[in-house]
Amino acid sequence: MNIKPLADRVVIKMVEAEETTKSGIILTSSAKEKPQIAEVVSVGPGGIVDGKEVVMTVKKGDKVITSKYSGTEIKDGDIEYIIVRQGDILAIVD
Repeated sequence: MNIKPLADRVVIKMVEAEETTKSGIILTSSAKEKPQIAEVVSVGPGGIVDGKEVVMTVKKGDKVITSKYSGTEIKDGDIEYIIVRQGDILAIVD
C-alpha cells in the first residue's frame, strides 16, 4: 500500500523501543513504554490549513519525537503506520 498524506499530515513508523535497560534488565512487553521516536515515511504538501499557511519542515527519513497517543494508526500487513499532523511532531532527532 502506498500512503500519500494530504495537507499538513505526515506518515510515520514507530522505531522499536529498547528491550533492555541500561543496567541490563530485560523488559517484558507490558513494562515497556509506548515509543515516541518515529521515522518519517511520507510527508504531505502543506499549503493552507485552517486558513493559515503551513510549510512542511520535516522530510522523508527524518527521525522525530511525537506526542504520546497522537494520530491515527493504520496497518499494512505486519507494518503499523501512524498519520499525524505536523503540529503533533515535537522535535527532529539528529
